[in-house]
Amino acid sequence: MKYNAVLFDLDGTLLDTLGDLHYGVNLALQRHSYPERSVEEIRAFVGNGARQLMQLALPEGVAEAELETILKEYLDWYAVNFRVMAAPYEGVKAVVDDLIAKGVKVAVVSNKPDATTKKLGEMFFPGLPAFGQRDDIPKKPAPQMVWNAMAVLGVTAEEAAYVGDSEVDVATARNAGLPLVAVSWGFRTTQQLVEAGAQTIVHTPQDLLAAL
Repeated sequence: MKYNAVLFDLDGTLLDTLGDLHYGVNLALQRHSYPERSVEEIRAFVGNGARQLMQLALPEGVAEAELETILKEYLDWYAVNFRVMAAPYEGVKAVVDDLIAKGVKVAVVSNKPDATTKKLGEMFFPGLPAFGQRDDIPKKPAPQMVWNAMAVLGVTAEEAAYVGDSEVDVATARNAGLPLVAVSWGFRTTQQLVEAGAQTIVHTPQDLLAAL
């Protein structure tokens, strides 16, 4: 293996969570008589946390107070219903298991709320350290979440790689000083990843394992 540690994004990288995100956002929009969003629109909106997801899903000009109300309703719903349709991408769990078996330290770093990130991690990847968005630490693409995870794992930037599926992840890896392996099976296309600056892009979990 090239790296002693690998830090993974969650949504669109390890787990396909799009179905639950799409349903939850539209449920919140329906309650307030706003137009629903398509799956592809939600796919384009995710990556920067729940607040930006809801800001993009709502029409322009919605008052901040109403945004806060709708966001809270969405977060309350998602905190209970975050894994109705969520599942690992085919072949990804085998990659994680193989890395761990080879002695590589693995963790999850996500802009999803910390509690939900930890619950999903424990459900699908038991024992894996998982770090989600918290009020006391800047969300990705700021590097602090990645640095915090590296500190917990006890590794340096020279030992680690970052794996993600979006322009947020490209910027996160760059800001944290880590090499990036981007995956094309998630929420962004290969072309979008190239335009964001990704230089190493893999298309299957087997290719991902080879790249690490």
